[in-house]
Amino acid sequence: MRAQRRARRIREKMRGVSLRPRLSVYRSNKFIYAQIIDDTIGKTLVGVSEQQLEKAKGTKSEKAKAVGLLLAQVAKEKKIKAVSFDKGQYKYHGRIKSLADGAREGGLEF
Repeated sequence: MRAQRRARRIREKMRGVSLRPRLSVYRSNKFIYAQIIDDTIGKTLVGVSEQQLEKAKGTKSEKAKAVGLLLAQVAKEKKIKAVSFDKGQYKYHGRIKSLADGAREGGLEF
C-alpha cells in the first residue's frame, strides 16, 4: 500500500514528454528492468533488462550498472539524450542508484 502511494506521488510530479521522456525502473528479486517512455503518445521508446546482458557476472548492483550502460547506449542510437528519472516505489539506493549511475556514465542526462 505504501509503495503504491509513493509511486503514484512521484508519477504525479513528472510526465515524460517527447523532449524529455521518462526513464522508469522496475526491480524484481531476480532481475532489474528499465524503459524510456514518452507519456504524450503512451509508447515505450527503449526497453532493456538484465536478461539481455550476455552472462554478466558480479553482484546485483554491478549488473544493474551494466543495464544502465546498455540503456544509455540504446538510447543514444535512438537519439535520446535527456530523460527524467522515475524511480517508482523504490528508494534511490542500491540497485536503483547503480542503474542511474550507469545510465549517467553512458551519456544520459537526468
